[in-house]
Parts: sequence; structure tokens; C-alpha cells
Amino acid sequence: MDNNFFKNVESKTGVNMKDIFELANSLQGANFKDEHTVRNVIKRVSRIANKPVSKEMEDKLVKSITQDGKNLDFGTIAGMLNNKKK
Repeated sequence: MDNNFFKNVESKTGVNMKDIFELANSLQGANFKDEHTVRNVIKRVSRIANKPVSKEMEDKLVKSITQDGKNLDFGTIAGMLNNKKK
């Protein structure tokens, strides 16, 4: 892909693309039915995105992924992080 594309993404998000690629590579073959694995992924994404995740939100994400069968991807996690309490 175009290097300018990655630079634009980095400048708009503040997220280092190297970190994103390392995370994506580490997810291949991971067991997303394992609570410990899912918690580690959530914490890692939180650090990369510089967005804290409360214990309550972490628990909801873990339940959603391990029990409800949601796919673990950046869209799922980002959507849940951005949902506001009603």
C-alpha cells in the first residue's frame, strides 16, 4: 500500500501503523473463546489507541466476544468503546 496512506492514518489517529500491524499479526490463530486472551487483546488495543477501558466495559467486551460469538476486530471494539451509556 501507499506509504502516504499510512502516514495520513497515523497523523489523523495518532496510532503508529507498526503497532497496528504487530497487533494484527499477533491475533492470527488466537483463541477468542479464551477469556484471558480476549482481555489481553482489549488491553493492548486500549494502549495502542490511548483510550482507557473501564473494568465494566472490559467485562462487556469479553462477554460479547467469548460468549455471544461476536467477531473480534477493530470495528467491534471501537464501536463498543464509542457507545455511550443510555
